[in-house]
Parts: sequence; structure tokens; C-alpha cells
Amino acid sequence: MTEAEQIESRDLVYGLAVSPRFALDGICFAARASGLYRSEDGGLTWKDAYRSLELRQALVTATVAVSPAFDEDRTVFAGVPGGILRSSDGGHTWIVVELPSPPPFVLDLAVSPGFSRDGVVLAATVEDGVFRSGDRGASWAAWNFGLLDLHVLSLALSPAFGQDETAFAGTDSGIFRSTNGGRAWREIDFPGDLAPVVSLALSPRFPQDALLWAGTESSGLYRSPDGGHTWTRHGSDVVDGTVNQILLRVGDPAESEVMVLAGNGLLISRDGGDSWAKWKAGLPTGCALTAVAAPSGLGSGAPLLLGCADGSVHWLDQPKEG
Repeated sequence: MTEAEQIESRDLVYGLAVSPRFALDGICFAARASGLYRSEDGGLTWKDAYRSLELRQALVTATVAVSPAFDEDRTVFAGVPGGILRSSDGGHTWIVVELPSPPPFVLDLAVSPGFSRDGVVLAATVEDGVFRSGDRGASWAAWNFGLLDLHVLSLALSPAFGQDETAFAGTDSGIFRSTNGGRAWREIDFPGDLAPVVSLALSPRFPQDALLWAGTESSGLYRSPDGGHTWTRHGSDVVDGTVNQILLRVGDPAESEVMVLAGNGLLISRDGGDSWAKWKAGLPTGCALTAVAAPSGLGSGAPLLLGCADGSVHWLDQPKEG
């Protein structure tokens, strides 16, 4: 595919989110230091998603997430300093929900896979722990019982969250697990010297295989085959620095494809993390990667959407096998 047009102003892309029906509607979002931007043509052109708010200054947006049932409910969430923005019309208009003072900075959002039924969303904040909404984002409350570290950097929910209510929170000091929908937490086994944990990913078959991945700020990538009881480092020869994102293939259980956005670039493994290859071909020149999304999932030749430190967004095809 051709490279996406650059967004006009130049600032860091913190996160990307795409419609579950992206192949049909082409809708995607870019959370940036200057706000939130929306595209309806697959990332070729972008518009200010906050236009209806008539803001007087830029609203830093660190994270954006869409409902799994976006095609029906058009729900989008954005995390900003002091609160959470909610849209029910695909990102055209917004309701601003302020969180309790002192205003926390929202770093990450996790929407329940069963959002259309349970209405649950979790928000990670810099100093105030985890906030939870059970009414589709209309109201929020801090749920930090057992969460000994309130500096929460990342969140991940079980694919079967509606049944097992399992969630994980990566913090400055390790990883915490909830088995009651994010209302209470318990620290799990994770070597303290490997923290902070800045990214988390659960296997699409987590209820069956208990596979959990964790990306650290300075110690690389770790994998647990038993829900966090034991850990091994993967890709130590190439995966170093901060592991900002972890993408896993969704589909055939026999597939073991893993992609990470690490301090030294984009890397891919096709054997469950045992071996890795750096990705250099086709990357935008002079672009320091800060975010990645796989609208069609991981797979041979499928496109990726890349966000850069200069505010630009680009398309790139995944490398083909063989």
C-alpha cells in the first residue's frame, strides 16, 4: 500500500486504534500530544476528532480505544490528563468525564471484549491506580484494593473477560492480577528487577493456554506459560530497550506469531518468541516508531499502521513468509 499522508502538525503519536470492521469502513484513530485525530479512509487523511469541543489549547491524548462492537455502538474512549472522553457517534462528538481531584493522567484504556453486554472499561493512571466503569464509561471509580503500586502503565484483559473477569495491570514495580473484573488486585510473581512493566499481551486462547507476555522498560520481553507464575526472557539477542507494544496473532492456535515495538525498532517472531528478526525493509526514513496497529491482524503480507515521534502515520506491509 502507499504511504499514508503525514498529519499536518508534528508531534508524538502515543497510540493507534482501528475499527473492528476496518477493512470495510476504514476508520482509525491516532492519539497524539496535540490531541486525537480521526481517519475515515484507512489513514490516508486525518481530521481533528476534538473539533466539536472547540478547545482553546491542545489536549494531550495518551491513549485511545474503540468498542469491540464499534460497528453497532460507535463507542470510542480517549485518555487525557484528568479525565476520559467518551464518544457514542464514532468520534465526532464527545462527553468529558472528569476523574476525582487531584486529576490523574490516563495512560492506558482496556475495553471489555463483552462490552456490549457488560459495559466495562478499565483505565490506567500515572499515580492513582486503576479506574473502572461498569456503565459504558458514563461514570468511573477507583478500584485499587490490593494494588500496592498505583503507578499503572499498562492493562490487558482476558479474551473471556465476560466469564473469567481476569485482568492484568503492569506497574512500576511488577504485575498485578484481578479475577473479579478489576475490582480487587493481587501481585503475581514477576522478578522485581525487571520492572517497570510498560506493555502486556494475553494469548487469544488465554483461558486454555494461560500464556502471558510482558514488555519491560529496560529489561526486554518476558513470557509466562502459566498465567504469571514463571517467566523466561525471549529474544535477548535482539529485543532490548523498552518494549512499548506487543501484538499477537489472532486465529489458528497453531500460529505463534508475535510482534514487538521495542527500543531498537520493530521485530517479529514466527515461532512463539524463540527466534526473532529485525524489520528494516520499507520503514519510513527518519521515523522513530512510537505506535503500531495491525488492522487486519498479524499475518503474511497484511498491512500495518505505524505512528512516529514526528507525528506522522504510515502504512507498511508485513513481511511475507518464505
